Amino acid sequence: MAKEQHPRIRELKYTLTRIFKNPAAIIGFSLMAVFVFIAAAAPYLAPPQDINRPYMMPHRGFSPTPKPPSAENIFGTTSGQYDIYYGIIWGTRTAFVIGIFVTGVALLIGVTLGTSAGYFGGWVDEIIMRFVDIMYAIPMLVLAMAIVVAFGRGLDKIMWALALVEWRVYVRLLRAEILTLRERDFILAAKTMGVSDVVIMFKHILPNAIYPVLIVASLNVGSMVITAAFMSFIGLGAPKGYSDWGQMVALARNYIVGPQDDPLKFWYTVVIPGTAIVLFVLAWNLIGDALRDAFDPKQRRR
Repeated sequence: MAKEQHPRIRELKYTLTRIFKNPAAIIGFSLMAVFVFIAAAAPYLAPPQDINRPYMMPHRGFSPTPKPPSAENIFGTTSGQYDIYYGIIWGTRTAFVIGIFVTGVALLIGVTLGTSAGYFGGWVDEIIMRFVDIMYAIPMLVLAMAIVVAFGRGLDKIMWALALVEWRVYVRLLRAEILTLRERDFILAAKTMGVSDVVIMFKHILPNAIYPVLIVASLNVGSMVITAAFMSFIGLGAPKGYSDWGQMVALARNYIVGPQDDPLKFWYTVVIPGTAIVLFVLAWNLIGDALRDAFDPKQRRR
C-alpha cells in the first residue's frame, strides 16, 4: 500500500500544478527567467570598461544627438552618446535591486506593524493605525518625492523613500487578515496551553495570513520600478550615464519626437528602454496574478 503524502506536500503540488497550468503564469515566469539570465550574465553580455563603476554606461563623444543602431552600438546611442545596449543589460540589475529592496524593506516594516496591530489590538492597534491613516492622507508619490528632496537626490534615496512610504499597504492588509484569525479555535487553544505570543504570531498567525500580503508584494515590485523610473525621469534619481531605464528615457526626452520630416528618427532612444520597463513590470504582474489565482480560496478548488 502506497504511503499517503503529507497534506502540506499534497497542497504544495496542487498549488504548483495550478500555477503552471495558467498560460499567463508561464509567460510571466518565462519573461522573468530571461531578465534573471540577463542580470546574472551582465558582466559577460556587456563587459564594463571600468570594473569599479560597472553601472556607468560607456560613451564615445559628447554629442547630444543620438546615433542609430550600428555594429559598434547595436541598440544605438542616446543623448551624450551613451550606449543603449549596455544600459539595458546593466539596467536589468538596477531594476531588480530597486524592486526587491523597496518591497523587502516595506514588507519587513509592514509585517511587523500589521502583525502587532492585528494581534494585540487595543491601544497598540489604535496608535499604529492612526499613524497609518496620517500616512495615507498624503499621496504616495508626493510623500516619496518630498523625502528624496529633503535627504538629497540619488537612486539610493529613491529606494529608501519608496520603502518608507509603501509599507502602509501591507499594514492594513495583514491587520485585516489577522483580525479574522486571532479568535479562531486553534489560536485560542494555543493561548490556553500557555504558548507565548511570539510563538503564536510566528508559528500560527503569520503562516495563515501572509499569502495575500506576498501576492500584493509581487505585484508591487513592478509598480515600484515604474515609480522609481518616473522619479529618475524628472531628475531625482540616478546620475547622468547610470544604467537605469528611467534615467535612459530621461536622456531621450528631447528626441521623443524627431525632426518634422522624420518624427520617428530617434525611436530607439525611447522604445528600447521603454519596452524593457514594460516587459519587466508585465512579468511581475503576470506572476502576481497567477499566485493570486492559485492561493485564492474562492477559486482554488474550481
